[in-house]
Amino acid sequence: MTLIDPVLLKARLGDLAGRFDVDALDVCDSTNSELMRRAEAGAPSGTVVVADRQRAGRGRRGRSWLSSPESSLTFSLLWRFAGHPASLSGLSLAVGVGLVRAMESLGAQGLCLKWPNDVLLRTGQDFAKLAGILIELSSDRRGMQTIIGIGLNLSPPVGDLPQPAAGVSQAGLGPIDRHDVLAAILTHLAGVLDRFSVRGFAGLKDEWQRLHAWQDQAVQLFGEGEVTKAGRCLGVDDDGALLLETEIGLERIFSGDVSLRPAGTTIGEGCP
Repeated sequence: MTLIDPVLLKARLGDLAGRFDVDALDVCDSTNSELMRRAEAGAPSGTVVVADRQRAGRGRRGRSWLSSPESSLTFSLLWRFAGHPASLSGLSLAVGVGLVRAMESLGAQGLCLKWPNDVLLRTGQDFAKLAGILIELSSDRRGMQTIIGIGLNLSPPVGDLPQPAAGVSQAGLGPIDRHDVLAAILTHLAGVLDRFSVRGFAGLKDEWQRLHAWQDQAVQLFGEGEVTKAGRCLGVDDDGALLLETEIGLERIFSGDVSLRPAGTTIGEGCP
């Protein structure tokens, strides 16, 4: 499979083509690391690095993210925001909304979101991970810069996986060109990020909660291999914090170092 062709991608982006500067690589350590280096050298907002293979792709909590051109789309987007880092609370959730919008625009069905940064595919009564988001923040003289890393499974991953995983090919789509997928994602992310820069996550909260896999359901939070909290998940607040109704009242969960599963499951089984 050939690399993403920026010329073909530009045609699909239409009027938005001028907002993105896309570079396609055969291989790199990780698209986030590569883009961070470019950002530090002055790369503009809208710079995109897409790689067919990563030698050291990173996911949340230090997990690795493997990619191959035949079965995945892995890229990072640089986006700059004005203001304080606190104004970026909930950004990973907003990006999830953009991803679902993009895939649904291509005809995907059964997509939902998991706090704080996963896109899932509903498979009967279960869920499988379709995409992951890794956001890294830093600041410079131009304000806050964000590296938005996205790994999307186009086909179901194979091998011994730590959790159920799926590909967009299982979401009601026929054969699809990677240029179409990337163009749709960038188009919808531009709209979401523009709205986020004005209203923060509050402007997207209702949409996120409509897509939330476990809205108003009994859940357990796992951390460090054990249950840390249990209760009814009420979604998120305007800052993107998870709202959990427990025996002691309503609690706001800020830490990303948790794993959310329906009540009654144990580590290594059930939902992602």
